[in-house]
Amino acid sequence: MKNLLQKFIAPLMALALCAAAATSHAADKLPVLASFSILGDLVRVVGGDRVAVTTLVGPDEDAHVFEPKPLDAKNILQTRLLVTNGLGFEPWAQKLVKSAGYKGRTVVASQGVKPRTLPAEKGHSHAETDPHAWQDPTNVVMYVRNIAAALGQLDPAGASSYQANSEAYIKELQTLDIWAQAQFSAVPANKRKVITSHDAFGYFGAHYQVGFLAPQGISTEAEPSAKEVAQLIKQIQREKIKAVFVENMSNPKLLAQLSKDAGMTVGPGLYVDALSKAGGPADSYLKLMRHNVMQLVAGIRQN
Repeated sequence: MKNLLQKFIAPLMALALCAAAATSHAADKLPVLASFSILGDLVRVVGGDRVAVTTLVGPDEDAHVFEPKPLDAKNILQTRLLVTNGLGFEPWAQKLVKSAGYKGRTVVASQGVKPRTLPAEKGHSHAETDPHAWQDPTNVVMYVRNIAAALGQLDPAGASSYQANSEAYIKELQTLDIWAQAQFSAVPANKRKVITSHDAFGYFGAHYQVGFLAPQGISTEAEPSAKEVAQLIKQIQREKIKAVFVENMSNPKLLAQLSKDAGMTVGPGLYVDALSKAGGPADSYLKLMRHNVMQLVAGIRQN
């Protein structure tokens, strides 16, 4: 009987010890809260198994119209590092920090990026800062270094690990960029024109020499006027643009109507302000960029 009990108890004790070890390991991880899914992915890559990352705005969700909930205030108080994009992308972030009474460290991932502005003559009463700097992978190099530095300051024992992870990832970003440059270089410059839901590809377009037109402005909160849509339709027809795309976190109705009025077909979805859900075509930043490049190149070849 004794041997029989030992036979059953031993495996249970082993499982209990494993569970306790896992709980202890999770507790040892540095809790980090990222404002949206793309930043969350970058933090996970740089932090590796030393960090536990959560995000406020999840995959396929729109950070432009995000409204913090009571649970978000609770989550921010449990983190030691808040990672934001900056450049006006999360106007709700500082309100959340203040209302929750968060006293931890905050790092602005885009620090050091040269901001792009949308000129007033493009339908805006004043110039606006474009916050979508991650659409240029050379900017993401700065994001990654800023994140690594912040993690290293909070967790000096892991500083060398964060540095190594960031440098390895920067090499992947550089490889991605070289590949993307080659894809667009194979298409004549006069064909590189695209219609998208909102004006989120400014950094991407400037870096890869692709022209983007959008019925919405920088934020998805703004709706274009009938006059602006009519002017865009005329430009589409005049320049014979067939590359038309909608983003994963946008309402497709406006672009669908625009495509119908201009006699075009909307192409596959692009991922701009949010990753896809796990297992989707863009559940990491690197996959997001490769997906977008392939879809855009296929689209502009039809122009």
